[in-house]
Amino acid sequence: MSTRETVQSVTRAAAIIEAVVSEGGIVSLKTIAEKTGLAAATVHRLASTLVETGLLRQAPGREYVLAPTLMWAGGAAQSVTKRWAVPILQQVVDATGETANLAAREGDKIVYLAQVPSPYSMRMFTEVGRRVDLHCTAVGKALLANREDSEVRKLLARTGMRRYTSSTITSPDEFITELDTARKNGFAGDESEQEEGVRCVAVSHGSGRSAIAISVSGPEARFTYDKREGAAQTIASAIAASPFLPPD
Repeated sequence: MSTRETVQSVTRAAAIIEAVVSEGGIVSLKTIAEKTGLAAATVHRLASTLVETGLLRQAPGREYVLAPTLMWAGGAAQSVTKRWAVPILQQVVDATGETANLAAREGDKIVYLAQVPSPYSMRMFTEVGRRVDLHCTAVGKALLANREDSEVRKLLARTGMRRYTSSTITSPDEFITELDTARKNGFAGDESEQEEGVRCVAVSHGSGRSAIAISVSGPEARFTYDKREGAAQTIASAIAASPFLPPD
């Protein structure tokens, strides 16, 4: 087997694991094929290898399930993430007074990886591990702003654009315009698009599967529109000063 074939197999195996994770840890072969774009025969061959190596299990109903080994690895990864992320998020909270979150893309969703809450009693709270849509969050927009418009349109067609509030963007054309604004400003915003009365700004770092986004969110009455740019600059400065994140 050539080096290229070996790398391709690893990439495809990683895509299969990501598909299983994005579906909550248990998924059929058909769904994996649909989410990865791989042929069913290819999925079966690679998934069988992952079962043999102990990374996946096959349930009685023939679905593929994350094996305990990967669950343990996920817990260890979360612990390491918190170790480097919390100091960055705390710096952002100290400067803005609002809740700071770390998020990354997982398949067609955003997953929250770490959070430091605002010291105020009225504050935003997002459960770590929660998965949400990309189109209605500042972190989702910040990450999608780094992708080609054609890729974004395919994602929106695949996932739909569910309306969560009266402010949720549900038009692909309007969403692309929103991404253009984010690219120009260097940060993305969420104006009550997922939750009424909540304002959020986010800045992304990195590219590809390793890209992350850090956000600041708070009630609109306190985290006013004129504070958005300052909050985004605070996030960017915290990212740049972190010894754990390489230069973008």
